[in-house]
Amino acid sequence: MTIAHILSDPRLFDPSEPPILAPLPQRRPLLLIGHGSRDDQGRQNLLDFATAYQALDNSRPVIPCFLELTEPTIQDGVDRCVAEGYEDISALPVLLFAARHNKFDVTNALDSARDRNPQVRFHYGRHFGITPEILDLWRDRLAHLDQPQHNPHAIERQHTVLLFVGRGASDPDANGDVAKLARIMWEGSGYSTVETCFIGITHPRLEEGFRRARLYHPKRIVVLPYFLFTGVLMKKIQAIAAQEQSQYPETEVVCLPEMGLHPQLMAVMRRREIETQQGTVAMNCEMCKFRLAAVAGTSDHGHDHGHSHGHGHGHGHGHGHDHPAEDPYREPAQYHERIWQVP
Repeated sequence: MTIAHILSDPRLFDPSEPPILAPLPQRRPLLLIGHGSRDDQGRQNLLDFATAYQALDNSRPVIPCFLELTEPTIQDGVDRCVAEGYEDISALPVLLFAARHNKFDVTNALDSARDRNPQVRFHYGRHFGITPEILDLWRDRLAHLDQPQHNPHAIERQHTVLLFVGRGASDPDANGDVAKLARIMWEGSGYSTVETCFIGITHPRLEEGFRRARLYHPKRIVVLPYFLFTGVLMKKIQAIAAQEQSQYPETEVVCLPEMGLHPQLMAVMRRREIETQQGTVAMNCEMCKFRLAAVAGTSDHGHDHGHSHGHGHGHGHGHGHDHPAEDPYREPAQYHERIWQVP
């Protein structure tokens, strides 16, 4: 092979039956908050996800919005709810892990919306996290790769390295969850080993992940990009995989697609929505650097990490996004010096 085998359509892996969802306790509108993307296809993926989730239950409106980079904004979503007469709103981050965006940037936007609409009560829910449904989703896709149409050379798992690619965050807790999930995926899988890497912000980067994977002299490398939707970063992963395949043609490279509109994700989303309505949202903050800084008295953010999400947070954070030319984590020594500091 001269180019990576990129399985580009996640729908090919989806079961045909829609998920059976538990009934909602209330008919409270739901804000689905995506990160946002400059990539039109990535933006549309979130909108399509909201449409598909809405179609499963029309008892309340599902309103998609974005944290940044595109519209509609979170405030736009709140304005729509207010215009329709709602004063009680559930808000769910369509995010995989609890990093800065989830802990601060989304809550800041909701704080601003609350200041503008003090009569509205917000109920902020949990990110996706590590769940059995998502594990099953990926295990099913990996099983597809063992089938002849995707594995024409019949390469066994014992000769295959799983390369698990996370987005990367400035929060060690979130990065640790990526490593944990990669390990859970590997346990009992039969693959030779698993290497964990990231496409940005933290280390090791994807290129280093490929270098480490090749140290095992595998016949095959399976790239698992842990992403919900496509976008700039997913396309970058696919481009790097193709480049690696071209440079090292003796090792087959297979790149899985993003999760996409999968029924398993709808099931997790339903559980997260019910949590917001029942007031049972819980987050594990024991190793969060923001909590540790607050406990030590070194933070001015006033974040108590109770995570009831029904009140204002007052974090006062800007975005400070990492661009390639300004990447503060490019140098490992600098990264290790800064990573536990609160932005």
